[in-house]
Amino acid sequence: MNKEQCFQLGYVAKVHGLRGEVNVMLDVDYPEDYEDLKHLFLEQKGRLIPFFLEHFVLQPGNKALAKFEDLNTIDQVEGLVGSEVYLPLTELQELDEDQYYFHELIGFEVFDETRGLIGPVQIVYDLETQDLLGVTHQGKEVLIPIQDGIILKVDKAAKKVFCQLPDGLLEIYLED
Repeated sequence: MNKEQCFQLGYVAKVHGLRGEVNVMLDVDYPEDYEDLKHLFLEQKGRLIPFFLEHFVLQPGNKALAKFEDLNTIDQVEGLVGSEVYLPLTELQELDEDQYYFHELIGFEVFDETRGLIGPVQIVYDLETQDLLGVTHQGKEVLIPIQDGIILKVDKAAKKVFCQLPDGLLEIYLED
């Protein structure tokens, strides 16, 4: 399994208790969709390694308490803290027609209401403070906030993102 076939579910935040449990911070909108997990993948030294779960119990605040099979002590799980947690893309829940996952937008063409074609989405920055589309425009990266009022519509079938850029946004990136 490689990262291109997966999505990041979250990361191992810390050890919990004395019997090998860990707290997992979940980076998903609907944690309840993942409460019946039997396994997940942890990134270890650049590779995704499968870990089978004894239990995965959701906690308040987008957290889960995880217990891995055959890992029963603090010493056995301490090295997992900070590891990114992944699941195969096939585990993603189906979305409504007007919803999308950020990774789906890569390669979509971005169109502004007044300026027309801006360029292709190269990357999506999923940041704590704000989510951004990294779009190539005239050879430069332009960061477009993913928020209502700026992103007007996403047409998944046509692979297009329609937006209304704030005045001056493009010009900031095109200045020398």
